[in-house]
Amino acid sequence: MTDQHPVTPPPELVQQWVAATESNDCIGAFPTKFEQRICTAAAQWGADQQLAEDAKWLDHNALNEPYLRITPLGESLKEAMRPKQPSLKEQALDELVAAERLYPADWSIIRRAIEALPE
Repeated sequence: MTDQHPVTPPPELVQQWVAATESNDCIGAFPTKFEQRICTAAAQWGADQQLAEDAKWLDHNALNEPYLRITPLGESLKEAMRPKQPSLKEQALDELVAAERLYPADWSIIRRAIEALPE
């Protein structure tokens, strides 16, 4: 029996990561930065596992400990620690701000059009 770290990704997930980094350009070839992509996926997965455990602990202990007399906040913790990606509209406005700095011009029409879009 081998000792396995408690935060070890399941074999199916590891296979999924490997498959996601394979290249169809050449038989058996892997894209550049293969190791970095695998390590990044593993680190993100591990951090997410830890965050889920932290949220469970917070929900369980928030009302039990005298120094934590608050309502359960595990989901709020996860939302705060893993913010959503900016919307396409927010990304477009950020790019517009960068363009305005590089190329001074009247960008007001583009800005109004982007701001009028739904999130």
